[in-house]
Amino acid sequence: METSEIKKLIEGGIANAEAIVTGDGGKYEATVISTAFEGLSMLKEHQLVYKTVDAQIASGELHALTIKAYTPEEWEQNKS
Repeated sequence: METSEIKKLIEGGIANAEAIVTGDGGKYEATVISTAFEGLSMLKEHQLVYKTVDAQIASGELHALTIKAYTPEEWEQNKS
């Protein structure tokens, strides 16, 4: 699975999302920025992201995905 495919799945499944995906060999890291995360716990944010790639995880095409989820405001603070 290519990082661009994972990016497309995440961005297509979460409103107003921007995904930065790195990795290979079935193990990837996704940094996801979206207004959809506002007011959610970290668990709920991760569940929202995992939901976009459930089929790929179930099939074994995607072995591991580490997630860092941010609201746009959190992302701006994190970059500083």
